[in-house]
Amino acid sequence: MAKRRNSRLSGEMKKVIYEVIRDEVKDPRISELLSITDVHVTEDLKYAKVYISVYGDAEPTLEALKSAKGFIRREVGKRIKIRITPELIFERDDSIERGIYMAGLINKVIEDEESRKVEDESE
Repeated sequence: MAKRRNSRLSGEMKKVIYEVIRDEVKDPRISELLSITDVHVTEDLKYAKVYISVYGDAEPTLEALKSAKGFIRREVGKRIKIRITPELIFERDDSIERGIYMAGLINKVIEDEESRKVEDESE
């Protein structure tokens, strides 16, 4: 039961946080190419890790979000009716880069195997 509630809360927070950042936070350091990839809320609802992905340099966007996290938290509390509004922790999501790196490694192994097969057949 608690896991399903946490999952629903995480999904709702993801949507609301994105809307607040897009419509109400007016910091020029925040990239237009910002995506919130996931939100993980702890079981006790005290903390919420917000994973963001940014095209290009993510550091200025992270700094701007960290400085605006009090405002964002207050707006989330107003829009989502929960007793405790979790403290927001913004982190860079590098899963896309890791996925690209892993795909490159897999492709390299496949190419090496194919070149070995060609060498074995020519002998």
